[in-house]
Amino acid sequence: MELRHLAGFVAVAEELHFGRAAARLHISQSPLSQQIRLLERDLGVELFERSTRSVQLTAAGRAFLEPAREVLASASVARRAARASGRGEVGRVSLGFAGASSAVTLPLLTRAVAAELPGVEMALHGPHYSAETVSRIAEGVLDLGFATVPSSRGLNTRLVRRDPLMLAVADVHPLAARRSVALEELSVERFVAFPAARGSEVRELSVRACLEAGFGPAIVQEAPDSFSLLAMVGAGTGVALVVEAARSIRLDHVVFVPLDGEVPVLPVCLVWRRVDESAVLRAVLDLAERVLPTPD
Repeated sequence: MELRHLAGFVAVAEELHFGRAAARLHISQSPLSQQIRLLERDLGVELFERSTRSVQLTAAGRAFLEPAREVLASASVARRAARASGRGEVGRVSLGFAGASSAVTLPLLTRAVAAELPGVEMALHGPHYSAETVSRIAEGVLDLGFATVPSSRGLNTRLVRRDPLMLAVADVHPLAARRSVALEELSVERFVAFPAARGSEVRELSVRACLEAGFGPAIVQEAPDSFSLLAMVGAGTGVALVVEAARSIRLDHVVFVPLDGEVPVLPVCLVWRRVDESAVLRAVLDLAERVLPTPD
């Protein structure tokens, strides 16, 4: 049983037409018919019911189709892995991420690596606050990371997202029904925020925005991560300013309300060491260049 015979079978099974399947495979119809006959002889069953007007899968053909697809897919992965190894694109890349701000960009990169770089193992570390991720990259503990702290400490950065702040409130809060809200209106509210001690960029940006609006936020509770923070918001502990990406965390009793005017924005960057020139990291960075959008 040869891979080209399996590929021919799958093409005919999907097209249910020998002419279209042959054109798809860039071969003539006669060699394709010969491949199918050889495959049927090898298996000892007929895979297709043929007539002058139609081609249909037999019961054996229907049973054989999915395993044939799986074999072809595995062969494709093996082929890509061998080629990647020849280019030095085999190894492990440790990647740090920073909570909700990475929720959009992280899956785009990791799924692309899994699909296109089968020789690369992505080891994810997080969520960490951005300052922690940056420090770990600078120290060589991590190879790569998503962070909201651009840095020049021997690091390269590439902007991959601009994340505006939004208001998160409980669904029973009076502001939950609003289409938008001005920051000045929040001066009477109690706030839930990330801990100040761990260098949260979201907290710093939120406090700075409130001060520019003429008030200092009354922070009554701190939360270690985005899920806990939004759970406290839904429980009515207070309101919170969060990045737009936090909307990916779905909680029944939390509503997100856009801010009026010039909205503060948190930049999300891909960060790596300038001195790291490994082939495997370069392959991931080249892929990131293709799959991660560049903000306007």
